[in-house]
Amino acid sequence: MVLGCGFVISVVLLASVLAAGNGADSSSTAILVEVDQSGNGDYRKIQDAIDSVPSNNSDHIFILVKPGVYEEKIVVPADKPFITLSGTKATKTIITWNDSGEIFESPTFSVLASDFMARYLTIQNNYGAGAKAVALRVSGDRAAFMSCRILSHQDTLLDDKGRHYYSNCYVEGDTDFIFGNGASIFQKCHLHSLARGIGAITAQRRQTAEEETGFTFVKCKITGVKSAVLGRPWGNYSRVVFALTYMSNVVLPQGWDDWGDSSKQRTAYYGEYKCYGAGARTSKRVKWSRRLSSQEAAPYLRKDMIMIGGSSWIRSAPSHFRRISAVISHQPPK
Repeated sequence: MVLGCGFVISVVLLASVLAAGNGADSSSTAILVEVDQSGNGDYRKIQDAIDSVPSNNSDHIFILVKPGVYEEKIVVPADKPFITLSGTKATKTIITWNDSGEIFESPTFSVLASDFMARYLTIQNNYGAGAKAVALRVSGDRAAFMSCRILSHQDTLLDDKGRHYYSNCYVEGDTDFIFGNGASIFQKCHLHSLARGIGAITAQRRQTAEEETGFTFVKCKITGVKSAVLGRPWGNYSRVVFALTYMSNVVLPQGWDDWGDSSKQRTAYYGEYKCYGAGARTSKRVKWSRRLSSQEAAPYLRKDMIMIGGSSWIRSAPSHFRRISAVISHQPPK
């Protein structure tokens, strides 16, 4: 198969992706699909590229989104696993929509498929403050987000269900802006509260002691406009841990809130381990939160919670690309 000059240009563009590819395996190969608003790719729209992936796909499909502002409401269907969607720089590749309402209806970007990855993207709901306006919904298992920006106000990131990994991401909002019942690790992420009054960063929804879900934040950074609590319990057994995290003075001294239901104080699991900064002082924390010992924190510093069955689902950036028209149902750019 002869590859045209467009493919050569794409390889050059991909260099910035691979440079930060988290130790890409030299044997890693993916099928390349390009999205370019100017018409120089396979598709002009991201959703069209996703729709081209066959149902029950088993190949690694790498959709390269060239720089631009893509005004789209996107869904990755449950029957289209093994997709990676990548820009080359998050501030240059922006997916945006304007919607509010129910949390499962308003997202700009919804991931329903398993084994999904996103790299170097901005995902934004620009509705503004005052209503539920989800930027990203993650409802598939084994999903990972690398160096992405996730932006809204209320309910920014619906980490709904499944095992998820976020690395070097920036997430901002004002009310419950990371919420849901996923089993998720946030590593080296920046959380920024936009709340003008008192905001809440997390609202985790674990509902029974048996559920293996919860949010863990490791080596993260918390900043904000005014003040916020680290979390409040959407579910009775809400579980959130912050470890080795910088907390600016935006974090209120009490740290956590029971959402007006004192019975949840007995069942919620809210812990902190070796955090630092003006907002990390624990002397005035609510008495029902936990200062974790090294032994108690150890399970949360590993990826055990989300890695049952192995860690191979967190894919490195591919180093080889191919095009197979029989696998990708190609359609003329629209």
